[in-house]
Amino acid sequence: MSDKISPFCFRSGCLASTVLHPELRTTSSSITIGSRIFKPETPLKTVAQLPETHKMAMQNIGASNRDDAFYRYKMPKMLTKTEGKGNGIKTNIVNNVDIAKALGRPASYTTKYFGCELGAQSKFDEKTGTSLVNGAHSTAKLAALLESFIKRYVQCYGCGNPETDIIITKAQLINLKCAACGFISAVDMRDKLTTFILKNPPESKKGSKDKKAMRRAEKERLKEGEAADEEQRKLKKEAKKKASSNGKEEEKKAAHKSKTNGDVKAEKPKEEKKLVQEMKEYLKKGSPISELKTFISSLSAHPPQDVMDALFNALFDGVGKGFAKEVTKKKNYLVAATQEDGSQMLLLSSIESFCGKNGNGEAAKEVALVLKALYDEDIIEEDFVLEWYQKGLTGVDKSSPVWKNVKPFVEWLQSAESESEEED
Repeated sequence: MSDKISPFCFRSGCLASTVLHPELRTTSSSITIGSRIFKPETPLKTVAQLPETHKMAMQNIGASNRDDAFYRYKMPKMLTKTEGKGNGIKTNIVNNVDIAKALGRPASYTTKYFGCELGAQSKFDEKTGTSLVNGAHSTAKLAALLESFIKRYVQCYGCGNPETDIIITKAQLINLKCAACGFISAVDMRDKLTTFILKNPPESKKGSKDKKAMRRAEKERLKEGEAADEEQRKLKKEAKKKASSNGKEEEKKAAHKSKTNGDVKAEKPKEEKKLVQEMKEYLKKGSPISELKTFISSLSAHPPQDVMDALFNALFDGVGKGFAKEVTKKKNYLVAATQEDGSQMLLLSSIESFCGKNGNGEAAKEVALVLKALYDEDIIEEDFVLEWYQKGLTGVDKSSPVWKNVKPFVEWLQSAESESEEED
């Protein structure tokens, strides 16, 4: 007989069809697993009787990583057992809970996926952790379906990393957000499992509220720090004025300062154009989006706002009508660029300056659609949009058409916020 067999349940005399570890040897009178011998009178019903090393044989997550000995993401090899007979026959995925835990997905998702793909009824019992699929199905067939599930619902479509979170957008679309590269993968909503996921969303992470609170606290801390810095600058200016007794010398200094500022202003547009060109050349190379964050970090010599402006201009240069569609198409670049604290405000400022330029009137008309698309994809958050809008209404460019065009979206956000507060 082959080494890989389905052993008999000797107590009942029927085929238990439990697929076990390859290190399984048989004789006509016993079954040997490792150093343990099971006699005909010894019942072998479940995987619970196996040695630990056999119960938790591990493999790399994702078929493309199968032969990588140093791959860090592992999951248990699938173990199945056929139960019942006739029309009541079922396949039990014995260690489905452990597999799902390794994948970071609810065990009910994998069970339901098997049922959908096989056209059979499936059930996951939350209390017992039992995963059953109607009919007799081989381990190889179910393992192949698991690989398909991993590819569709676990691995990042950008870098292939399995460390992703399922995000359900406000438009009831399912995305995978990669913790490694920040790429947002859009799941095909035609797949049958998507309906089940929308009805049974994954539990929200406990730390999400804490993160928001931390961001707010950090924002307040930065505001206090800026106020303290401004106060220090005022004190220094006053000290300099008192110390200056020679009016002519002061005039010379002022003239020199004015000339320097003029040189800086003349130099700035050249630097900005150079930075935009550098960003365009990088994008033309077709490098993976996952590497964009690293490239942006390499430009740390430039102010962060200038870098964000350069990226935005490089992505959407010449775009007028259809601006919102272009932003949606290239959203993953913006995701990669907004991973750091404060980057959402930089992005909003870049949108403002891009739409406020001469000749970008068509783009400015679609600014509300752009913000709605970014909001639905969780790229920008409500608090930052409202703060940016309030600053804009009282800022230097308060007459910009951007504020008029974005007003309906802001009002929609505010009304949604007040409704949620009333419900609370």
